[in-house]
Amino acid sequence: MHIRLCVALFLLISLTTSYAQNSQTGSKPIVLHAARLLDIEAGRIVQPGEVLVEGERIREAGTSVTHPAGAQVIDLGDTTLMPGLIDAHVHLFLHPGAEDLQTVEESVPQRTILATLAAREDLMGGFTAERDMGTEGAGSADTAVRNAINKGLIPGPRLRISGNAIDILGGHEDARGYNPEQHVLSNATYANNVDEIVNVIREQFKQGADFIKMYETGRDSLQNGKFSTPYQYTEAQLAAAVQEAARVGKHVAVHATGEPGTLYAAQAGVESVDHAFQLSDETMKVMREKHIPAVPTFTIIEYFANHAATPEAGQRERAILDFHAQEFRKQLAAGVPMAVGSDVGPFPHGTQARELVLMVQYGMSPLATLQADLINGAKLLGWEGQIGALRPGYFADVIAVAGNPLQDISATEHVDFVMKDGVIYKK
Repeated sequence: MHIRLCVALFLLISLTTSYAQNSQTGSKPIVLHAARLLDIEAGRIVQPGEVLVEGERIREAGTSVTHPAGAQVIDLGDTTLMPGLIDAHVHLFLHPGAEDLQTVEESVPQRTILATLAAREDLMGGFTAERDMGTEGAGSADTAVRNAINKGLIPGPRLRISGNAIDILGGHEDARGYNPEQHVLSNATYANNVDEIVNVIREQFKQGADFIKMYETGRDSLQNGKFSTPYQYTEAQLAAAVQEAARVGKHVAVHATGEPGTLYAAQAGVESVDHAFQLSDETMKVMREKHIPAVPTFTIIEYFANHAATPEAGQRERAILDFHAQEFRKQLAAGVPMAVGSDVGPFPHGTQARELVLMVQYGMSPLATLQADLINGAKLLGWEGQIGALRPGYFADVIAVAGNPLQDISATEHVDFVMKDGVIYKK
């Protein structure tokens, strides 16, 4: 582990130096040219495609843009220019391996260093904005990562962070299965009643959280085709959390896989229902009416199924994935809004465009999936009108992918160029 940490430190120093050099490449305008450009709002590809970038903002975008005197022109060839991707459910403080052990064995400073490397990998994978859904026992260390990115000290996506998630005693993220005399800590912060929920939320915001993440269900069971999962908070308790967050203009997102917890969360007015393996007709109606998106996170289940410790465990994960896919199709038919989140962390950072591929595989069109990612994702993260489209005045978060993503969504897994805030990170 000491060797791993030393390598991480070396890579961090190297990438920071490279980033600093890249950030100093002048302030002259940049014209990006490619064979195609994705107009996500119109739902079409235009040919050819150009984007004029001045500073951190897009000045023009379309088939042809102004070429100011002295502008740097970058021809990206047979690629498609599109907005930077958005992942609404990530864990920068996790990496592949035994999740319960890494949160116990690795120090918070070590995990923070690894989180900065994870942020870089996600950015290089084309994800220019993310919502970090809990540090899993690293407290508010994500505040430092977000702030370092915002200050230009390290490369990474623009972030919305939640600090440590909130859970009940004995809940989904509690340290169960250990020697109780060792007092192994939970990966989330305990809050068992409304007063404790309010106090924890206030502390999370004090430490820099942008939103609150709460565990509402778990652990899950699928027996003979019947899915069940205990709820953790009542509707009244979740409503109190939503009200407290709203008092300071912020929101609550929940880990919620099934009923009745998903209904409690929707009725309480959370900003998203993450995982959403099972939604009742009533829950889907409430989510549709309140414009609460589901965030399916298929990729993490597929990864667990493919990397299970035993064949039996792999079969269980595959059964859950199949069940989730069936329920997802019902949710689409019912008009439940969708956003894209992968739950990356337990599987390698930078590979989470797989989530878009799976959403198409399980029933969405490529266009609908990209609109869920870019339009709904920008709104969910609170950057509507600033990211998620190539429009004048938006942040210059631009990627280029090989091929046409409206014809083959897997093009998003092959990112050739990454720009964020007008700075080129991958070319």
